[in-house]
Amino acid sequence: MRVLTFDIESISDSMVRGHIDVNEQELVVVAVHDSETNEYTSYSKEELPQLWPLIESADMLIGFNSDAFDIPLLNRYYPGDLSHVLSLDLLSEVQKVLGRRVRLQSLAEATLGRGKSGDGLKAGQWWKEGKKDKVREYCIEDVRITRELYDYALKHGKLKYKDLRDIRDIKIDTSHWGKRTVVAPAMTHAFPL
Repeated sequence: MRVLTFDIESISDSMVRGHIDVNEQELVVVAVHDSETNEYTSYSKEELPQLWPLIESADMLIGFNSDAFDIPLLNRYYPGDLSHVLSLDLLSEVQKVLGRRVRLQSLAEATLGRGKSGDGLKAGQWWKEGKKDKVREYCIEDVRITRELYDYALKHGKLKYKDLRDIRDIKIDTSHWGKRTVVAPAMTHAFPL
């Protein structure tokens, strides 16, 4: 199974009620890990036509906050509909268990023993300052962390997060990962294909 782990960096000058509005964002970089080649690559907005065949050959997309942000944003640029591609959002998986969101930084520090190399707001500032290679490196590092968290969860059935000073486990059911489900319109149950 060919799996692409991905992340997007974007820029915008607007926020809605303290939150980033995906519809106001401009994509600047997409970073990808391809499980088939084990390579990390990145694509600027102008290079997206090179990314589409890779996405179309993927069996699954993996991201962090990808259901709410990355996929809707990328879908604005994609000539098709990415909602038809099987995807796994690690943030959604954590939120299902905890009932709340946990930052990628917290998961990375507790599970992998290292944090992120920056934050998205700094990445936007770097892009505006012309430090485009630095943004690509930052985005690739977020993909690396997301991929390692995915692999860790598959192997151990859990992730870890920092809760104030304590490190706590999050039991993650990975048995459905990589399996396409269909949700009936009037129902809330997912049925395996």
